[in-house]
Amino acid sequence: MTKHRTGTREEWLAERLELLKAEKELTRRSDELARRRQELPWVRIDKQYRFETDEGSASLADLFRGRSQLLVYHFMFGPDYTAGCPSCSTIADSFNGFVVHLANHDAMLWAVSRAPLAKLQTYKRRMKWTFPWASSFGTDFNSDFSVGFTEEQQRIGGIDYNYRHEPPFFEKRGVVHARMCGIDTPTYLREKPGMSAFALEDGVVYHTYSTYARGLDALWGMYQWLDRAPKGRNESGPWWLRHDEYKD
Repeated sequence: MTKHRTGTREEWLAERLELLKAEKELTRRSDELARRRQELPWVRIDKQYRFETDEGSASLADLFRGRSQLLVYHFMFGPDYTAGCPSCSTIADSFNGFVVHLANHDAMLWAVSRAPLAKLQTYKRRMKWTFPWASSFGTDFNSDFSVGFTEEQQRIGGIDYNYRHEPPFFEKRGVVHARMCGIDTPTYLREKPGMSAFALEDGVVYHTYSTYARGLDALWGMYQWLDRAPKGRNESGPWWLRHDEYKD
């Protein structure tokens, strides 16, 4: 028997209409935030980054592939990982479906990780993904966009992530996802998730936006569905797995 509050259809409709007012306000607020993101000043990028892709070496401008906008998902897959982060993998499961729509709306989507390209390609085949994925191995790209850190930063100076400073890392408890990536917790946490947006105009690349941590919630396709399910996210720790690891 359910322990949840029950009621009549009339009671449900009355409360649903009140909720609808709040949902509409949230939609209007979301539209306003989107406008403010687009009004942020663009920051010119003069550093010459190089990436390894399936088609060979590429510059940041090359990743636009003829479009004027570039969306980068900073996928947690460090050089020592044996597999990609399960959380990032869950987010990336939706990329195959909408990458073509973005590309035909003047925006290229790429995942970028610090692992060597061969590791990314192997994992990409395992996951049956087809979206573009570039390696930033050996470059400052992840560091410059606050998603990749050194052991020295982690242990001594602390890191700057999600627009705030985090103190040196002394966590001794293991992180489940670290084990799932074949590494220890400190190595796992030297990578961070995020997304960044760029514009290309008159041959110049500009950084326009970045978000991290809970700012990525909207990119979790499954969360948008679960937030509308009767029991919500119903989380008990990091319950999600890679899509080929569920038993049924």
